[in-house]
Amino acid sequence: MNKIRLRYSKEGKAKYISHLDLMSTMQRSFRRAGINLKYSEGFNPHPYMSVALPLSVGYESSCELIDVALVENIIPDINTIKLPGGIKILDDYIPIRKFSDITWIEVLMKLHYNNQMVSDIIDYIMKNLSKDTLIISKRTKRGYKELDIAPFIKDLELVTKDDVTIRAKISAQNPTINADDLIYALDDEIKPDHIDILRVGVYDINMIEFK
Repeated sequence: MNKIRLRYSKEGKAKYISHLDLMSTMQRSFRRAGINLKYSEGFNPHPYMSVALPLSVGYESSCELIDVALVENIIPDINTIKLPGGIKILDDYIPIRKFSDITWIEVLMKLHYNNQMVSDIIDYIMKNLSKDTLIISKRTKRGYKELDIAPFIKDLELVTKDDVTIRAKISAQNPTINADDLIYALDDEIKPDHIDILRVGVYDINMIEFK
């Protein structure tokens, strides 16, 4: 099977496109570009397309990855693939590693407060997220269970104070930690009214950028 990997960004209004709608959008865009996708056999054939760590609705990202199987053994011209505003293909190449090798995700979290002096709580926020133990209630297939997410957070830092932007690397798989989980772990009095989340990097177990 001939496979290519695309690295793309999903930002602005495109952050409201769900995973399923994104897959349909990608399929249509490839067909319009005249690129022949490889389909499964059977009564309900579907193209072989796989997204690494599907992005939650409302999140933005500058480092999304998708593998696409093609009929021809040729890397297409990505400039012919027209996508909706906010989705942009940044690179294409033949994949070598599996998505299961992704271990860490780097995120930027911008915390917004409506009626609070942000400068008064910045230190409190950072100390709260830097605790040795951060217990949250995590949903699983068997219901909810308590999980200590502190071991699965690395390189936590305050990027800017004015709008409280925090950068961190969080576990991508086994367990999967979302940026929202860090917010849930905050004490109630310092939880933001709104948060903007941008995924900016994916890494393997050795903190080497995954491609």
